[in-house]
Amino acid sequence: MTSKTRFTVGIIGARGHTGAELIKLIAHHRQLELAFVSSRELAGQPVADHSDAYAGPLHYENLDPDAAAAKGADAVILALPNGKAEPYVKAIDATAPQTIIVDLSADYRFDPGWYYGLPELTRGKYAGQRRISNPGCYATAMQLAIAPLLDQLAGPPVCFGVSGYSGAGTTPSDRNDPALLRDNLMPYALTNHLHEREVSAQLGIPVEFMPHVAPHFRGITMTVNLWLQQPMTRQDIKARYQARYAGEPLIEVIDEAPWVSRIAGRHGVQIGAFTTAPGNKRVVIVSTLDNLLKGAATQAMQNLNLALGLDELTSIAH
Repeated sequence: MTSKTRFTVGIIGARGHTGAELIKLIAHHRQLELAFVSSRELAGQPVADHSDAYAGPLHYENLDPDAAAAKGADAVILALPNGKAEPYVKAIDATAPQTIIVDLSADYRFDPGWYYGLPELTRGKYAGQRRISNPGCYATAMQLAIAPLLDQLAGPPVCFGVSGYSGAGTTPSDRNDPALLRDNLMPYALTNHLHEREVSAQLGIPVEFMPHVAPHFRGITMTVNLWLQQPMTRQDIKARYQARYAGEPLIEVIDEAPWVSRIAGRHGVQIGAFTTAPGNKRVVIVSTLDNLLKGAATQAMQNLNLALGLDELTSIAH
């Protein structure tokens, strides 16, 4: 992007689980400096008191859109609930249009003026855009599980997703209440989920998605049922995934069905199972990822690195 070697980054909405992961990633990044961290609830408190990774002097601030834009950071990451990004985007557009924005909400995922940043699938469409929409966590798991067979499908993929309760955020609700989730699996938004619409729009096909919340804290299991136009052997299907994701350090194609307990706290994705039904025209694929990392913060860092002209995996251990 420029010849600069260090860049400043601000985070808006840093109280949540994803905000904490972003602070950690930026703290470990040798070319990024945390410029400000905005959180209404934590305003005035030292950032270092809430993050073991950060040892600097910053305190949380409660910044309105104009105040955030006036900071003039090289990049701003919006980690806000859906529906809250627009005032910040408008303020930055007006006073600091050169600032890169990475928005983790769904607010701009359907906006053709924004780059939709699922790097392993959309990297080739990046052309210097400064407005980047980060995909949803479930949507990332679905697209990576479906994409290698997209041209072979005979009908809509059917996706059964299970997330840890961190995916429901920090605002108290039934879906992040450990007492209600104990010994339970909680279905919700069983049709027309936002991520169902997102994946359908990105892949250009109808996708059916049924989300659930489980008692574990972090990680997504996505089980995807695919009907194929022509029979394919398990070996041929797996080979397609290996070829598609060759050279992608954050995607691991494995033989067995992945376990969510093995992906929690890791930056990448595991895709496996490749279980065919009799007749070889139906296959079940399973993908797992950490919803707070590859489903949010890690992907935001990939997108930010790309936009700043840095190695995409800088600060991301793999």
